[in-house]
Amino acid sequence: MTQQTNLSFSGLNAQQIKQLERESRREHWGRAWYKFSRNSLSIVGAVTILIIVFLAIFAPYVTPYPDHATKPFTDFANASQPPSLEHLFGTDEIGRDIFSRTIFGFRFSLSMGVIVLSLVVPVGVLLGLIAGYYQGTRIDSIIMRTTDIFLSVPSLILALAIASVLEPNLSHSMIAISLMWWPWYTRLVYGQTTALRNEFFVSSAEVTGASTAHILFREILPNILSSIFTKMSLDMGWVIIIGASLSFVGLGVQPPKPGLGTMVASGAKYLPDQWWISLFPALAIVVIVLGFNLLGDGLRDLFAAEEV
Repeated sequence: MTQQTNLSFSGLNAQQIKQLERESRREHWGRAWYKFSRNSLSIVGAVTILIIVFLAIFAPYVTPYPDHATKPFTDFANASQPPSLEHLFGTDEIGRDIFSRTIFGFRFSLSMGVIVLSLVVPVGVLLGLIAGYYQGTRIDSIIMRTTDIFLSVPSLILALAIASVLEPNLSHSMIAISLMWWPWYTRLVYGQTTALRNEFFVSSAEVTGASTAHILFREILPNILSSIFTKMSLDMGWVIIIGASLSFVGLGVQPPKPGLGTMVASGAKYLPDQWWISLFPALAIVVIVLGFNLLGDGLRDLFAAEEV
C-alpha cells in the first residue's frame, strides 16, 4: 500500500501533494460525517447537548427570573404555584421560579462533568499507557493492582464514602468523583496499549531509538484516542448522575445554589401534591444524560468509520 502511494505521488511537487492530502482528509471526514448523520438519534443527542450548553452559558439572559437562582430570594405569596405561563415549571416552596433554577442547574452539571473528566482522563490514560507498555513488570503490577482495588468497590458507594468525610460542596464532590473515576480509563487504555505494544510501528520506533515518551504519546496514544473520546462522551452522563446523587443526599451542591439533584431532594418531601418541584429538575437530568449517551453512540460510529 505504501509503495502504491509513493508511486502515485511520483512526479508531483510538494504543493500538489499537500493539495491531494487535503482533499483526502476532506473526503475522509465527509465519509465519517455521513456515517454519523445516518444515525438520527445521534443528531438528536448532539442538538440536545448544543442547546443545553447554549442555555447554560447564556442562562442570565434566557431565563425570566435569573435572580431566583443567583441571589437569596423568597416570595411566599407565590410559593408552590403550579406550572403556568408566568412560571413554566411552577415555583418551589419559597416562591422561586423552577424553570430559571433548572437552566442555571445545567451550569453545575456541565461543570461537574467537564472538570471531573479533565482531571481523571490525563491521569488514567497516563497510568494505562505506562502499565500497558511495561506489561509484566513491577510497574505494571503496582498500577493495575491499585486499579483493581478501586474498581472492586461500587462507584457510587466509593464516591459517597469519600464525599462524606469532606465538607459538603461542589468542589469536594468533584474530588470524590475524580478519585473513583480514573481507574476506568486506566483499565481501558491498558487493554488497548497491551494490544498495540507489539505492533510493527511500535517495534520500528524502538529499533530507531525513539524515546519511551515518543512511543507512548506519538505512536500508541493517537491510535486509541477514538476509544477515549467515545468513553468521555458516555461518561459525561454518568458523572452528572453521580454528581446529582451526591447532591440529592446533601453531599454536593448546597442550597440555595440550584443544583439539579438538590432541587429534586428539596421537592421530594412535597410529593405527590406539589409534583412539579421535583419532576422538572429530574427530567432535566434525564435529558442531559440521554443527550450525552446518544452523542456517544454517534461518536462511536464516526470513529469506526475513521478506522475503516
